[in-house]
Amino acid sequence: MAHGDMAGQSLAWTDPNCPVARAVDVIGDRWSLLIVRDAMDGARSFTDFQQRTGIARNILADRLRKLAAHGLIAQVEAPSGKRRVYTLTAAGKDLFPVIVTLRQWGERHAFEAGEAHSVLVDEHGAVVPQIVPVAADGLSLTSDTTSVRRRT
Repeated sequence: MAHGDMAGQSLAWTDPNCPVARAVDVIGDRWSLLIVRDAMDGARSFTDFQQRTGIARNILADRLRKLAAHGLIAQVEAPSGKRRVYTLTAAGKDLFPVIVTLRQWGERHAFEAGEAHSVLVDEHGAVVPQIVPVAADGLSLTSDTTSVRRRT
């Protein structure tokens, strides 16, 4: 949402000039990211999200409304036509690299050595390789080799 208007509420951006701050304002809480993760993994109904996350119904309803207001999910008719289900929009699907990067960071830093955890695999069963930002010339980028250019 270009103007920060969410279902009639004005959203005060944490830092109106920073794309990271704006993104965190929209999807930065734990539940929103887990809902997006589960939608990417096939969750479609309110019950699906509640069972997968263990989130309280009122918090889930609030986060689904927020994600819909920001254009990350939408409600569509279920194939059966008996109810509506949630689906990721193009903007929601654009979060895939963010979810993968968070997952990979978690694999490296949130588990003890040898501790069991799930892994992300491609359609052939191969573990998804580490995501590494690269420059136009193909060289790896890090926080040491990049800087933020402020626009006035």
